[in-house]
Amino acid sequence: MGNFIEELKEKAKDEAYLKKLGVQVLEVKEGYALVEMPLSEELKNIHGLVHGGAIFSLIDAAFELASNSHGVTALALNMNITFHQAPRIPGYLRAEAKEVHLSKRLGTYFIQAFDQDGNLIATCQALVYRKG
Repeated sequence: MGNFIEELKEKAKDEAYLKKLGVQVLEVKEGYALVEMPLSEELKNIHGLVHGGAIFSLIDAAFELASNSHGVTALALNMNITFHQAPRIPGYLRAEAKEVHLSKRLGTYFIQAFDQDGNLIATCQALVYRKG
């Protein structure tokens, strides 16, 4: 499984969208992922805050890695995100995905995003369909 996880991390490093956002993979293991993204002026919305889509993208990256860490193709079915507060710019955001439940066809995950000061920025409950 170790080689598969290393391959998954390499795929994430080569994913064009994650590169564009500056997402870095910090850790991946079965059912778990930790990713980080720098927060810059380019990510601001019309209110001068970090765009919710950028936060969601980081959460989705952690979810993608955690849910695909078992060597079975996992595709998102549902994601429910709650934004708690806006992070500061400049800074960074970390998203941590943890597996809650895994069956043959479904996986449930809980993802949290924190800023550089450890403040909770967003939480997400997510569900995947496992194709295997």
